[in-house]
Amino acid sequence: MEKPAEGAPASWESLPSWLLTQTAGHAQRLVGDAFSAAQARGYHYRLLATLEEFGPASQATLGRRSGIHLSDMVAAVNELADRRLVERSPDPSDRRRNIISLTAAGRQQLRRLEKRLAECQDELLAPLSPGERQRLTELLSKLLDHHRRAADAP
Repeated sequence: MEKPAEGAPASWESLPSWLLTQTAGHAQRLVGDAFSAAQARGYHYRLLATLEEFGPASQATLGRRSGIHLSDMVAAVNELADRRLVERSPDPSDRRRNIISLTAAGRQQLRRLEKRLAECQDELLAPLSPGERQRLTELLSKLLDHHRRAADAP
């Protein structure tokens, strides 16, 4: 994460976009370090969590649900399958396609990652009260929802 140059204008530090970018950098570092310590990456967490919530699915469906591009999906599924955290099986309706399922070991890994993620949230949001944390989450969700709708508009 970049630091502003020494003597940088104070006005930068009051821009919401700058504050969001700097905070996002801290969040990425915290989560990345925590997942790395568990021999995982963000994609692994997203895939495991998606499989737990929605159940077995094709790689294409998993990509849409998790927001992971198909070119990254193949590598992430391969990594998880190699560690027996997910299983591939032929799709009975289309043998050209695989269905990806969460294994018991995958559920255990997901629990470990969720615990680490909760610890990261606590560290990132340490100076905020529970009410402030909730309000920040609501405001960030509102911003994200707005920009997602705008991106989807014709």
